[in-house]
Amino acid sequence: MNTMNRLIAAAAAAIFCCTLGAKEIPETVTPASDSRITYVGRTLKDGNDVSFSWTGVYAKIRFEGTYLALRASDTKKNYYDIWVDRPADPGADRVIGISGKDSLYVLVDAGMDGISSGKGASSRVHEVIIKRRTEGEQGVTTFGEFITKGRILQAEGLKQRQFEVIGDSYTCGYGTEPGVRSDPFKPETENSNLTYAAILSRYFDADYYSVAHSGMGIARNYNDNMKDDYMPGRYSLTFDEKEGPEWNAAESGFSPAITIIYLCTNDFSCSRQPSLRAFRTNYHTLLGKIKANYGEDHPVLCISSKCDDLAADYVRDAVRTSGMKNVYFLGISEMIHDDDSELGASWHPNYKGHLKLSHSVIPYVSTITGWELNDNIK
Repeated sequence: MNTMNRLIAAAAAAIFCCTLGAKEIPETVTPASDSRITYVGRTLKDGNDVSFSWTGVYAKIRFEGTYLALRASDTKKNYYDIWVDRPADPGADRVIGISGKDSLYVLVDAGMDGISSGKGASSRVHEVIIKRRTEGEQGVTTFGEFITKGRILQAEGLKQRQFEVIGDSYTCGYGTEPGVRSDPFKPETENSNLTYAAILSRYFDADYYSVAHSGMGIARNYNDNMKDDYMPGRYSLTFDEKEGPEWNAAESGFSPAITIIYLCTNDFSCSRQPSLRAFRTNYHTLLGKIKANYGEDHPVLCISSKCDDLAADYVRDAVRTSGMKNVYFLGISEMIHDDDSELGASWHPNYKGHLKLSHSVIPYVSTITGWELNDNIK
């Protein structure tokens, strides 16, 4: 064999070895409950599994390698936003639907387009965020395990700034995706990441979690549905539509600087409302549970929606008569956003509407928490 042939053979062998080596990168299986994975929101760890159902729950995963997949199950079907190698913003890199039992979902692969700044995933450290878009009535999701070609690393922990939001369909992101107000609701158009709560989290660089369900109120639900099942009772639960177990705030590690209550629209739906006495009693119950979780000095911002002038009177009265420390009132005006271009499906605010709502809430959060204002609105 002459010199040239030997060089060609050596090069071919080197390429073969590199290719073989790449193919032989072992897969590593990591339980979803592994402490290196950070979850934000109410979850339940059971052995290797992590289950949850409240809207907006998200996980942070950090790994070194070329491939990351998730094995998950869902009692119905829920949609998730995914970001790779960048912070969460209004436009996710990908959206996936999780359904069925023990299905495999590829989150990162070296051959994927549109990730890692458009260059594809290389064998380096990657950070992934996967966030639930849909609410609890769409089912319970269970993360079983993460499969990597590489190794799982310690993800970013909880941010220094944290807050909690309690609400209804506005907080869930009901109908926020592009459309018109006459469009019917579909789970595909519900996106918790486009809500005022998500905008607040990005503005203040904070982690947050939501306890929210469409159609629920303080003392009356939409069109009198689900009687005797209102948010003050459901607030204590780990799962949205399951009676147990109760949520243990002390064990969660979550330490919000403020809780925001944005409830009352459904109390005044269909041209009816509960009695002021019932509303006040239930609101005080909810405030009491929040204070029990985080202490009597914990601040709570109570927002009335633009649904009805009387709603502001009810919420203001509940705040005034609570007898509790650091409970504040904010009334949203009817002119906060328009009722045409800033509405999505089923007459709910779209992203533009939520942006305007967040502009009203941001100064109050800044004043109450001491978090400084900035120019980061998105």
